[in-house]
Amino acid sequence: MEKYRFNVFGRIIAIERADSHWRCFNVGADGKRAPALLAIPADVTHAELAQYLYDIYHESAAASDQDIFEIT
Repeated sequence: MEKYRFNVFGRIIAIERADSHWRCFNVGADGKRAPALLAIPADVTHAELAQYLYDIYHESAAASDQDIFEIT
């Protein structure tokens, strides 16, 4: 299973590919995950995830958090 974490304008989102679809979770400060209300099309690749997240969440950007990046 592919697993990724992204910092999305200060919010941590975990994304997993299960079979042929993506599952998304909001990650709290305590590390607990809750299902995110986010649908990612199955044809979006790992390389395209950051841009897809930017396209969805860009209106949530604040002056202090203006970037999306993968957490490795």
